[in-house]
Amino acid sequence: MTPAANPTTAPARANSTGVDTGLDVVTGAFSYSGRAIARRLLDDDRVVRTLTGHPREREAFAPIQVHALEFSDLPGLVASLEGATTLYNTYWVRFARGATSHAQAVENSRTLFHAARQAGVQRIVHVSITNPTIESRYPYFRGKALVERALAETGVSYAIVRPAILFGDDGVLINNIAWLLRRLPLFGIGGRGDYRIRPIHVGDLANLCVDVAAEAHNSIVDAAGPDRPTFLELVEAIRAAVGSRARIVRVPGWALPRISSILNRALRDVLLTKDEYHAMADGLADVDGASTAPTAITDWLTEHGPTLGVHYANELDRHFR
Repeated sequence: MTPAANPTTAPARANSTGVDTGLDVVTGAFSYSGRAIARRLLDDDRVVRTLTGHPREREAFAPIQVHALEFSDLPGLVASLEGATTLYNTYWVRFARGATSHAQAVENSRTLFHAARQAGVQRIVHVSITNPTIESRYPYFRGKALVERALAETGVSYAIVRPAILFGDDGVLINNIAWLLRRLPLFGIGGRGDYRIRPIHVGDLANLCVDVAAEAHNSIVDAAGPDRPTFLELVEAIRAAVGSRARIVRVPGWALPRISSILNRALRDVLLTKDEYHAMADGLADVDGASTAPTAITDWLTEHGPTLGVHYANELDRHFR
């Protein structure tokens, strides 16, 4: 864990009155990482409120308060955050689509952070990404870096948690690799497939987020599991776990996004974007350093292989349709 500059001594789990209200806010508690964080908080007997773009959705697992995430309504956003001790922010966009863009997501995040400050929230735990830089040629990573800077400028005590690739529960990426391996005779990987990734179980990410919320200093931590396979090794492990006989073939890096686009049209989804592939090939899904999470993806695959990839997980259905 790397402490950030200008640490604060403010209590991490107290509202503006200095009293812990037992209320935490999670953006997107009906989504993937947000759901895992909300579950962990409920296990700790916290009161959970979510700000969501899908306010009509309610899930049986969580007796949580549901408020709409309306960035255009700053007073309403402030009111939705009042009384909360900690804001856990998982809001972001994976790729640009229609009016949704990374630049807009940066502005929306800045609005959210300022609303939290006005509401008296004392700690913000922000889920970012590994290796964000403002100079990045990838809008996703550049946008994440700009959001981190906006958070630091807000003046609220914060912790930034940086995962690369998530797995576990109903995650999309690993499941859909397994789905393809179950159904296709060939599975293509870009280049040599020797670029490494540092996956973390979504439950471990939730635990890490709650742990850093209890701290008082500003911090940045890489959310990294114990395994660091190459992408080729990961695909081979998934193939073995699901009992696939698909042949893994290497294809030129420039060709993989074109192949993915064909599958995108067939599945009416976005399996992999050009930027996602090139960023992974550039090593941006990998980090050095010790593990900050206990669950090994190899062990998890062995346990969950029989059910992994049985059904396809459609990203567009989840977030846009």
